[in-house]
Amino acid sequence: MQTIRKILTRDFILGFFAQFIFTIAYQILIPTLPIYLSRLGSEETEIGVLIGIFSASSLILRPFIGRRLLKTPERKFMIAGAGLFGLTSVAYLLAPPFWPFFMVRVFQGIGYAFFTTASFTLIANISPEAHRGQSVSYYFLGYNVSLAVGPPLGMLLINEFSFTVLFLVCIGLSLCTLLITNKLRGTQVAPLQDSSIEDSFLLSRKVLPPSIISFFWFCIWGALTTFFPLYAINHGMANPGLFFTIIAIMLILGRSLGGKALDLYSRERVLLPCLIAFIISMAVLVTSKTPPMFIIVAVIWGMGHTFFYPSLMVYAIDRVGSSRGPAMGTFTAISDLGVCLGPVIMGIIIHLTSYPIMFVCLCILGVINLNYFYFFVRKRG
Repeated sequence: MQTIRKILTRDFILGFFAQFIFTIAYQILIPTLPIYLSRLGSEETEIGVLIGIFSASSLILRPFIGRRLLKTPERKFMIAGAGLFGLTSVAYLLAPPFWPFFMVRVFQGIGYAFFTTASFTLIANISPEAHRGQSVSYYFLGYNVSLAVGPPLGMLLINEFSFTVLFLVCIGLSLCTLLITNKLRGTQVAPLQDSSIEDSFLLSRKVLPPSIISFFWFCIWGALTTFFPLYAINHGMANPGLFFTIIAIMLILGRSLGGKALDLYSRERVLLPCLIAFIISMAVLVTSKTPPMFIIVAVIWGMGHTFFYPSLMVYAIDRVGSSRGPAMGTFTAISDLGVCLGPVIMGIIIHLTSYPIMFVCLCILGVINLNYFYFFVRKRG
């Protein structure tokens, strides 16, 4: 109980709920925007670009945001991000594809970068060092619950109401995030305890190895979230959001029951089975054509996802001193590059071949990631 009290501070709780509500606004768009664009006549290649540009605009700014967080309280960037996300949700009501919608996605990606980079830096700064893995794992439960709630809620809104209602709900959630974030105290901005020549660089070189692992994983995840809803609907799954709900349930159960594992075992020992699980799930998806098989894929993916991202993020934090803003800026920017390139490249592959071939390519990316981790990171860690 004493450990829990050290973790659950006032700012942790407020940050948790702000992240939770903000992420629901983001998650309800994951299965619905590809469907929205498809109904407006966009092809897979265009959908991949319009979904991927969100992360492209986000990744460009993250290193600058991370550097600025050395001097600016996280709360200010979180407020700006939630406000911009809400404003661009209004613009969805007016912007048709391609270029108007493209610009809306660019600005919404900027808002997402503001909020999440600052949010991750906040949790890195306020987490007790001895319980950092457990703290980050609990913090990501907000993200996990939103993953369980958001996609099926988004599908429910478009099936029972309309896309207009969907975007209005996004606006409302963004406003709620603003109200909660405004109550944050945030951390005190202080001079860096350790200074080095690296401080003059925009990117934090110390976090490049975990960032590259994250890049490959987000290539897979970005393509999966973009194209799986369309694939699932074509194979009789009325609500593809349930796929993401199953993943989220696995995450919630695993992290709530086993969050302490991140502080008991080395990061490398935790990451290895996670990377293997991603490969297996994509291999199963290659031949999956029924809702029950999709559920099996979600369960396997969720088993790997449970400790992967918190462990990887803490691994990145462990490699830096007090320069956590630039570290989180670098880590999230390279992650966003994966989310950006995954849908674009896989959209082209689908256009030229088929969905099963695309899933094979995702499986290959998983194998590449595992080999990079095992031979270039783990051996040197």
